[in-house]
Amino acid sequence: MIRKALLLKFLDAAYMQRWNDKIRPVELIELDKQAHKMIVAWFLARVEEDRGARIDWTRLIEGGLFELLQRIVITDLKPQIFYKIKADTKKYRQLNEWVYGELRPLISPLGKAFCRRYQDHFLELENTVERRILTAAHFYATRWEFLIVERANPGGYEIEEIRAELDAKIAGFDDLKGMALLSSERRFRNFIDLCGQLRFQSRWAHLHRIPKTSVLGHSLYVAILSYLFSQEIKACPRRCVNNYLTGLFHDLPEVLTRDIISPVKRSVEGLSELIKGYEKERMDQEVYVLLPERWHAEFEMYSEREFENFATVNGALTTVSAADLQGKYNEDVFNPKDGELVKRADHLAAFVEAYAGIRNGSTSQDLQYARIKIGSQEQQAQYGGLHFGEIYSDFD
Repeated sequence: MIRKALLLKFLDAAYMQRWNDKIRPVELIELDKQAHKMIVAWFLARVEEDRGARIDWTRLIEGGLFELLQRIVITDLKPQIFYKIKADTKKYRQLNEWVYGELRPLISPLGKAFCRRYQDHFLELENTVERRILTAAHFYATRWEFLIVERANPGGYEIEEIRAELDAKIAGFDDLKGMALLSSERRFRNFIDLCGQLRFQSRWAHLHRIPKTSVLGHSLYVAILSYLFSQEIKACPRRCVNNYLTGLFHDLPEVLTRDIISPVKRSVEGLSELIKGYEKERMDQEVYVLLPERWHAEFEMYSEREFENFATVNGALTTVSAADLQGKYNEDVFNPKDGELVKRADHLAAFVEAYAGIRNGSTSQDLQYARIKIGSQEQQAQYGGLHFGEIYSDFD
């Protein structure tokens, strides 16, 4: 069972500022970067699948999760120093043993198998396609940030060296077709850029709170919780992956409408449906045109019908109950997805964000209301045998 300490540890990445030794026109936050990285990784992996490669999505998702946890612990270690340590096998192993020692009390409730997979990720040196995708996505998302920093530091200290190093790193992944497509096709770069704009959209933008989470950072948080909950209820691998990707993309339509808070949506009868209809129209006009047509049905399931439960039955995407997902359709062949579980994860992420803001000194009545309302709403919530009240009770 995921506990309070780990929930708050994930949120530590929302405090971590990147490029903090350079002039930055906007704040660049670690949680946002990790979310952007996983979107790039999704794109690269889907392109490789289209080429006939077999992608182990579980390894890809967990690899991203493990690297986020490692990054949270080593915090502000300068990249040049980190890569020097990484080049020394003995020192890198010692560093990872220390990091695991710090994380073990937090992740041990997730089970011995999860802890073993965490350790193995940093011990294994083989150059799998999943590992190459994660590394390529890391450098692509880093360079995306660097182009922002470079504009504020023209001719600045280390700028030319950083640009040359990042370009060289990215050039080393020309075996991944997706990297070539991002370089050659404007529409695919536009998709990554569009997702990146969610880094600059703050949640609860009208409130003073710390940390000031973005829509994109929140989306990764929901994705991680959705994945861990899926593991907890013993969902099949494809179900776990679909739930993670739904969390990652569930708020993408907000790049077209901004983050409209629930009380506003409910304030006028029919307003929520009007917003949904507008989102659908804009998604068709501005998002789907940036992706291959064969991806559209899958992407709609993640981004527009995010809180619905699905399984593919007799070749057709079918709305099903939670009980049927857990019983009849809990196999990869049915391509199942738990929208209701993602919604539970979305509520919990919002609750933790409100809790952290209050703990860090915000006196906002809106945050207090959100914390109390979500906590009381979810206290009796259950899904697949998972009792959410036990998680919320941790925060009492």
